[in-house]
Amino acid sequence: MATESRKYPKNCFLGQFNTFFRTPRYPRTVHREDDCVRSQQAMSSTNPTPKKEKPQPALSAHLPSGEIIELLFDRDEATTTFAVSQGESWKVVNSFEGKSQRLVPYAAKNNLVRHGVVLFPSEPEEYGSVEEMFEEIKAFIHRYVDLTPVFESIAASYVLLSWTYDRFNELPYLRLRGDPGSGKTRALLTIGSICYKPIFASGASTASPIFRLLDSVKGTLILDESDFRFSDEKAEIIKILNNGNAKGFPVLRSDVVNKQEFDPRAYHVFGPKVIATRSYFQDHALETRCLTEEMGMRRMRTDIPLNLPETFSDESRTLRNKLLRYRFRNLGELDRDNPSILADGNVLEPRMRQLLAPLLAVTPTAAARDEIRRFAKGFQHELLTDRSMSMEAQLVEVLLAVSNANPEKTTVKKLTASFEERFGDDYERKITARWIGSILRRRFGLKTYKTNGVFVIPEKELSKLTHLAEKYGVNERESVQNQALLDAFTTQLPHEQQP
Repeated sequence: MATESRKYPKNCFLGQFNTFFRTPRYPRTVHREDDCVRSQQAMSSTNPTPKKEKPQPALSAHLPSGEIIELLFDRDEATTTFAVSQGESWKVVNSFEGKSQRLVPYAAKNNLVRHGVVLFPSEPEEYGSVEEMFEEIKAFIHRYVDLTPVFESIAASYVLLSWTYDRFNELPYLRLRGDPGSGKTRALLTIGSICYKPIFASGASTASPIFRLLDSVKGTLILDESDFRFSDEKAEIIKILNNGNAKGFPVLRSDVVNKQEFDPRAYHVFGPKVIATRSYFQDHALETRCLTEEMGMRRMRTDIPLNLPETFSDESRTLRNKLLRYRFRNLGELDRDNPSILADGNVLEPRMRQLLAPLLAVTPTAAARDEIRRFAKGFQHELLTDRSMSMEAQLVEVLLAVSNANPEKTTVKKLTASFEERFGDDYERKITARWIGSILRRRFGLKTYKTNGVFVIPEKELSKLTHLAEKYGVNERESVQNQALLDAFTTQLPHEQQP
């Protein structure tokens, strides 16, 4: 039996309830998805609302349009601003509005700025000529540090290089080596205070913050290696130094994300570095990247103050202001590919020429450039002397003598016998043909072949000996003469005394 809906009079409460809630008060409309999209596009075209970019804190920037932006810090007013340069003109602004982003300076209360971890200029200042400023830098260094005259010129040139380092692809390091109390720390503080955005990292408890500082600040690392005593910390510092002298070699480190995942990140560590060490680096390649001053090798000058005066901070800030103007004016003008600056550079090894070129490019006077070239030649002579005393140099010397006597039958067995005869007493280990052969193939790049049970060096491979002799500082004529004298002396001995 069908049920009928009960109808109530409109004047009663239930009748008013049904009328109000069951009757549609608005017409129902069906919205299709394409209609919604078209309406949103129309609204966006008629009333565009540009998305505001969040201001990005910055210390410096070099824009593709040519502007150079550098942070200024006024310690008296406790304020930070930007100096913006394009061409010969510059201005001071509170922020910089770019096409895609808005840059704001780091706040004055930032720990890097407030505690002097990184030093900044206060305003650009005119400096006269580059030669005058070069002499002013040398005088500032001479006033507070006892260095040799040639290294004063090298240090002054390195300061100029630090303010234009991003113009070059490879850089040398400035290194001060000596025992405690030899003046290394004073030299670090003096030279570092006038470099470009110096990062005084000696207060770091570990090497981890240094990666982030170099990546974000992109300045000059001022570092005393003795502050990092543990082997794992020193390994991290060596990694920075090995990757930091050339562009395009970042250091990869894993950062923890959400306390579970590891996110590898590349930290760019390229930039100038002033370092102090107590001894040589074990890595020979790293040792050759350093322009080194031996500290404490003579009595210190009596005119050097025992403690830095109160005027030191003002003097260094004035020089930083002038060097900022130098950066604005010369960053895009330096000729980094001019081969004439090396002059007699062919006498130097490729690694030495590569590191010397940027330093000579910023050195303003011909006399200072000549001093630096003489220093580089002396440094290379020391490296060759060290190599000439190595086992590889001894083997090259024997190889030259043996191949000169009979180039068609230069066998590994004969080399081994001759090497043991001349230098066997210098080694505790047994001299074997396997050991000699591995050095020939792996270190010298000489190919050998086996014939009649004997390994022989082909005659065409002997053409590499001239380069090996130059590399290890071996004199070809003396090697042949020494071998001839040894053979003559051996033949004069009684048969039972011959080796």
